[in-house]
Amino acid sequence: MKKELAIILEKLDVFRNPKIQLEQYPTPSGLAAELAVRANLIDSHVGRFIDLGCGTGILSIAFSLVGFDVFGVDRDREALLIARSNSGKAGVSVDFVQQDVRFLEVKERTGVVMNPPFGIQRRNADRIFLEKAFEIGNVVYSVHSAGSEKFVEKIAGDNGFSITHLWRYSIPLKRLYWFHEKPYKLINVEVFRMERI
Repeated sequence: MKKELAIILEKLDVFRNPKIQLEQYPTPSGLAAELAVRANLIDSHVGRFIDLGCGTGILSIAFSLVGFDVFGVDRDREALLIARSNSGKAGVSVDFVQQDVRFLEVKERTGVVMNPPFGIQRRNADRIFLEKAFEIGNVVYSVHSAGSEKFVEKIAGDNGFSITHLWRYSIPLKRLYWFHEKPYKLINVEVFRMERI
């Protein structure tokens, strides 16, 4: 299932005009497929996930393809246009909404999936996403740069969550910005599953 899912996701469009200030990097199809399959195995009872900072929609679409009801949120209109087109290509129905995640309000708690900014351009940019995820979610899947475990563990604990799973991956980061010297490089990431205590 994971391989077939990754093949579908690989055909989706990525950012045409990525914005460095928003730290827009596409989530690799293999990682998106891996997260969706893991979530389906562990949290099929959750039913609905919100993708915070959904970008071009790869995580939203992956989670939708394994059977979740998904709602994607991003502040970048251009990225959302691509996300809507991508959901059509993948044959799924995902609601995408333009909204700054800081101001997002939901009526009931749900699952959250996200690949937030790593905070390279703006320190602690991922904190905003984590705090919102803990506010609106019961279970959270989140991708972070390697070495984030203590930071994530502390902020999770401060918000009544605990880390139940931690997976480490090396993912390809393709050249997107003028300062990237190579066509791609491997970067190490940590993926956390967190649950309300």
